[in-house]
Amino acid sequence: MEFKDYYGILGVEPSAGDAEIKTAYRRLARKYHPDVSKEKGAEEQFKAVNEAYEALRDPAKRKAYDQLRAGGYRPGDEIHPPPGGFGHGAGGAQGFDFDEIFAGGGSGGGFSDFFENMFGRGRAGAGPRRAQPAGDTRAKLAVSLAAVYNGSSVRIAVAGRTLEVKVPKGVKPGQVIRLGKQGNGGRDLLLEVEYAADPQFEVDGRNIIYSLPVAPWEAALGATVSVPTLGGAVELKIPADSESGRKLRLRGRGLPGSGNTAGDQIVELEILAPKAHTETQRKAYAKMRDAFGNDWRRD
Repeated sequence: MEFKDYYGILGVEPSAGDAEIKTAYRRLARKYHPDVSKEKGAEEQFKAVNEAYEALRDPAKRKAYDQLRAGGYRPGDEIHPPPGGFGHGAGGAQGFDFDEIFAGGGSGGGFSDFFENMFGRGRAGAGPRRAQPAGDTRAKLAVSLAAVYNGSSVRIAVAGRTLEVKVPKGVKPGQVIRLGKQGNGGRDLLLEVEYAADPQFEVDGRNIIYSLPVAPWEAALGATVSVPTLGGAVELKIPADSESGRKLRLRGRGLPGSGNTAGDQIVELEILAPKAHTETQRKAYAKMRDAFGNDWRRD
């Protein structure tokens, strides 16, 4: 399996903080999202950006990745597990158990596949794995917000097998899904739910947070724009004289709760000035400059 430069994919330095990584991810995910992007190879770029963010947003996974990187792996290098796999402090990660971090920690694609191959799961010639302790098998299950919203099924790769898991509608992070007799040695498989990173939305309890880019004239004059939600696009009215950071609420458009209740979607306005690509657009900006002068700074 080929080692990948996750920092390079996101365009950040290895010293970047969580906030910087998150900002870079959101910018690139918006740029390459297949539903809106016209960039060449957008779908592949979108997958790469998501894979990189999944690796770097989780402190334990980022630590594991950084230690492999510090061990000499560079983009394009073929990864070969040492004898015995990567558990028990391999690759300079003394006292750091990679198996515990990455065992079943994904939804069967991207980052989880990368590390499953890296750690020798399902590969001929891989080193022996340490014996699993007695009892039920435990693993993480990263689920998309769409699956949580709809209560759909997802496929996961665990211990060299592919399983289909029904995600309960409105399931919360930390809840456990039990699959009878699907673990090691015929025992149960316990999947602890976590929310996968989403290119558009953030989560605050049952509420969904969405940052909406708006043009200066939309904020100043008011407008009606299409806004994505987990249940499909809806029309949102932007009041005139809105400022960056203003929050608008779409009631009932968040994650499902108990009974018929649901959270809301909070839309935060982000005023952006479009780039002037033509002479006509540059002249339009010049007219705005002449009309407002410097007085707008004192508003």
